[in-house]
Amino acid sequence: MRHINVPRNSNPDTEPSEAIKPSRRRFLQSAAAAATVSAAPRVHAQQPAATSAPPPSPAVTAAPLMPVKLTINGHAYEMQLEARTTLLDALREYASLTGTKKGCDRGQCGACTVIANGRRINSCLTLAVMHEGESIVTVEGLANAQTLSLSAIQKAFIDHDAFQCGFCTPGQLCSATALLDEFHAGDASAVTADVRYRPPQLSDNEIRERMSGNICRCGAYPNIVAAVKTVAMNKA
Repeated sequence: MRHINVPRNSNPDTEPSEAIKPSRRRFLQSAAAAATVSAAPRVHAQQPAATSAPPPSPAVTAAPLMPVKLTINGHAYEMQLEARTTLLDALREYASLTGTKKGCDRGQCGACTVIANGRRINSCLTLAVMHEGESIVTVEGLANAQTLSLSAIQKAFIDHDAFQCGFCTPGQLCSATALLDEFHAGDASAVTADVRYRPPQLSDNEIRERMSGNICRCGAYPNIVAAVKTVAMNKA
């Protein structure tokens, strides 16, 4: 009778059980993973919101031009301007009269002063279309074109050294020219003792008050007053 030697550690009854252990472990791991996935909240991919195409931007059209007729320094000008063009820009950019200066561009310094129909104005504060048909005098028109000689106020400014950098000088000259005409026409000022009567002469206080809209950053005020006073006395 043959005997079969069975190894001590070999148990035929337990071998099948040991053989399936790895697969059971994998099964349990898979089950646990599946349970975890099923318990996790579902996250839905957010679809990008449908965006409508922006409306087409309106076509940019140029502002309509308007014909503006001005008489500047005795010469007729007809310019095609936008309604928003200031008189200052019309003089400088369209009529090429650059003597009139753009200082503050808000009516505070007086560098852009011109004479419109005999009245001095800040050309940066008014539109060119508002002066249709008017007569405008700039610093280029103060001198005598026929004799090529300076006006009395221009000579006085030179004689009294009434300027330094010269940037405000065109406005100062136009303002002083109109001031003299206003005074001889009988216009009073804020310092006139009796506004019913024209003062007998232009005092220093009268000149300072009437020229107060023109700023000289160099501080040549005493010389400006002296120049205006000299012309006023000779013109009386």
